Amino acid sequence: MNPPHPVRTGGQVLIDQLVALGVDTAYGVPGESYLAALDALHDAPVRMVVCRHEGGAAYMAEAHGKLTGRPGVCFTTRGPGATNALVALHTAHQDATPLVLFIGLVPRGHTDRHSFQELDLRATFGASAKLVETIDDATRIPEYVARAFAVAEGGRPGPVVVGLPEDMLTDVVRVPDLQPAAPAEGAVSEAELTLLDELLSTAERPLVLLGGSRWTDAARADVRAWAEAWRLPVATDFRCQDLIGHDSPSYVGALGYGRADHLAERLRTADLVIALGAAPGDVPTDAFTLLPTTGGGPRLVTALPEPLPPGVLYAPDLPLLAAPAAVGRALRGHRPDSTPPWAVRTKEDRDAHLAFRAPLHDADPLDLGAVFATLDARLPSDRVVTFGAGNHAIWAQRFLALDEGARQLAPRNGSMGYGVPAAVAAALAHPDRTVVSVAGDGCFLMNGQELATAVAEGAAPLVLVLDNSQYGTIRQHQEQTYPGRVSGTALGNPDFAAYARAFGAHGETVTATEEFGPALERALACGRAALIELKVTEGRLAPGVTVAGLRREHTHVTVAGLRQEHTHKETADV
Repeated sequence: MNPPHPVRTGGQVLIDQLVALGVDTAYGVPGESYLAALDALHDAPVRMVVCRHEGGAAYMAEAHGKLTGRPGVCFTTRGPGATNALVALHTAHQDATPLVLFIGLVPRGHTDRHSFQELDLRATFGASAKLVETIDDATRIPEYVARAFAVAEGGRPGPVVVGLPEDMLTDVVRVPDLQPAAPAEGAVSEAELTLLDELLSTAERPLVLLGGSRWTDAARADVRAWAEAWRLPVATDFRCQDLIGHDSPSYVGALGYGRADHLAERLRTADLVIALGAAPGDVPTDAFTLLPTTGGGPRLVTALPEPLPPGVLYAPDLPLLAAPAAVGRALRGHRPDSTPPWAVRTKEDRDAHLAFRAPLHDADPLDLGAVFATLDARLPSDRVVTFGAGNHAIWAQRFLALDEGARQLAPRNGSMGYGVPAAVAAALAHPDRTVVSVAGDGCFLMNGQELATAVAEGAAPLVLVLDNSQYGTIRQHQEQTYPGRVSGTALGNPDFAAYARAFGAHGETVTATEEFGPALERALACGRAALIELKVTEGRLAPGVTVAGLRREHTHVTVAGLRQEHTHKETADV
């Protein structure tokens, strides 16, 4: 006869269930609404990373989910604490990242009375979460939590929100823990593989597009081996650049913002597109313009972990219902009988990509092309690179190679403030790896306070802050549309190096190209969190783009338009 299960508080049952599900790290900001869970964490083998803002904590949990493939865990209190975390839920929703957000709530008897910090979870989070539930009965904690994890990591992964009434967590109950259930992977049948081979045998201009989530190291290796055997050109979706090693002869670049024109043309002229992990969306297709939506486009193969939604824009000729690991296992052994006819074309695309990713050198006192060439050469091959949103990310996603084993953590929903928390989470998960975050001055200050978390937890990421004293992406659009009329984009910045040192991190400022190499070595050798402020030359907005250059282009276009108008008037007068 099995011994009876111990009597435990709801808070203890919750934390024990997390342990049973394999959770070893949680992120959060404390609140009185879940004190019983915090008390249970005191003696649990779960590291509670105490953060400085719920947005930063939830970003860390999202980055943890991206990096490990298992749901990241975040705790917040109700009301403002919970809504501060909403930004990361949107990121997890759009990026298909497994995440479970636990929110302490008002006591059960206080609901629907407009109580202090009361929050309607389903109304607040329903549009950005796969599932939103509240646990009112402590005996059902294992059931609800196990389901939350299964939903978060199954199918197309995403965020789940679980509400924890304060008094429920102090109830004393007797209930067993539940064991985790592995998410279904699906499979690729022999008939489907035969049809795929037939599609390849009749293609002349194929292109493989990798995206989505649920990629394992084995899936990456299997798909790479298959693509190289078939000499297939492989592109990656926006901010999915770590799905294939950049040292692969099949890798031809990323289809996202800042992509190469030649790669966009390859997608436009492809006669077969094989999309693994995610269906073609608006970013890789340039707002649905590179692939026709009304027929006449390429044959399409999709391999997705869940069925396409109704009314899908691009209906596949061959839909495969399988996660990347299952797809990779099925594809790895399939090889062509002879050298495919597109092999030369793939080599040309590969050469064009290598030329595109060679750093651009600008005649600035601080040449960011040289900076990123130095950084790329110095970082180890298993680097982890993080960044948020903005023009600063172009240097990182274009000029830093991600060879086999490297990882990229970046938000596909274009969320600012992501890079620093993601770097802290990555450095905690992999203290033996070099983690570098590339941040803009605007992006950094949205969650730069999490440097305090890094120092407190002993994490040692390196943060590069590109300081051009403006919201550079919006300024670029502004100069292209309203040249010379600067409004709402200028920034007054602090001394970022001093800011870092105030937290106990290493901090330096670099203003000239030749200063960067020594500063980088000191930062990597300091053994703690470090920040290097890069004083970007005034007017520099992006690689090869300056304010002055945009204004010259606008003047040229305006003058050319006036000349054309004048010619039309002369013709009309005649």
